[in-house]
Amino acid sequence: MILLESHNYIIQTTLAEKCIKPSSLDVQFVDFDGVRFHLSTPERKTALLLSMNIRCWDELVRYGVNDVLKREYGALLKGAPEPEYDISLEVDLEKMPPEGEERDAYIKNIALLKRNALAVPFESAFAAQKQLEAAGNGQGGLMALHYRDEEVIYVQASPDRVTVIFSTMFREETDRIFGKVFLQEFVDARRLPTIQSAPQVLYTTREPPLEIRHLPGLTDSDDVGYVTFVLFPRHFANAEIASATISHIQLFRDYLHYHIKCSKAYMHSRMRHRVSEFQKVLNRAKTEVAVADRKTASGRSMMSR
Repeated sequence: MILLESHNYIIQTTLAEKCIKPSSLDVQFVDFDGVRFHLSTPERKTALLLSMNIRCWDELVRYGVNDVLKREYGALLKGAPEPEYDISLEVDLEKMPPEGEERDAYIKNIALLKRNALAVPFESAFAAQKQLEAAGNGQGGLMALHYRDEEVIYVQASPDRVTVIFSTMFREETDRIFGKVFLQEFVDARRLPTIQSAPQVLYTTREPPLEIRHLPGLTDSDDVGYVTFVLFPRHFANAEIASATISHIQLFRDYLHYHIKCSKAYMHSRMRHRVSEFQKVLNRAKTEVAVADRKTASGRSMMSR
């Protein structure tokens, strides 16, 4: 199994290579959750245009994504994005920081475009929780990101916590079985004394959690599972911890289905190996022929089959 990263590896490696040797480029690729990217050099070799299309862009705009992206990318943001895309960054290779850690951090931040965009509801909920905690009562608004077909992330702040709910769809019976096993492990693992500080995890099938039960249009099916993460103030106590929490929780759905696919592939490989071993045993087997020893009237032996 591999370690999934928050940043896009193609963006990171391509920018690093073009800093060394600029050349014409026009490539389209897809990240997790169907997010589309287009990396090109429409005007000159040293001016790269990075565009992104994400399914839940309109919802992100309502939650303040433009302010977050201006904070992260500033002058790199283009006023008008490329057609069929939601946001575009223009990267001038001639204005890159000098080679070293500064350049690596600069390139990685650009490769975190999707992560930074999806961080908006989490940052808003963390700020709202602090305000509600100071007020001593109230409830933050429920933010929803329809980031995949039939799958949604819900985020809501309370005076003492931030609740994050993933609705995930299992389209196959085997996926549902594996998913239930994995998610139950999430629930049970917190009982171990070594990870008591981990967020509380709740898992339900078919019946949605109380926080979203009032919403219209929820799918009532055994194919849908709801995973609830309860984040307490210690999980976003400062900017560094909050950033790590956002990066990790965004990858939850990808990790879950990635592990399901890996488990299925492993079981299939073991089944094929077992069948192969049985075939070897059958190939080594030989049929025995019964031989009868008969004698004639004179006493001579006569072998017959």
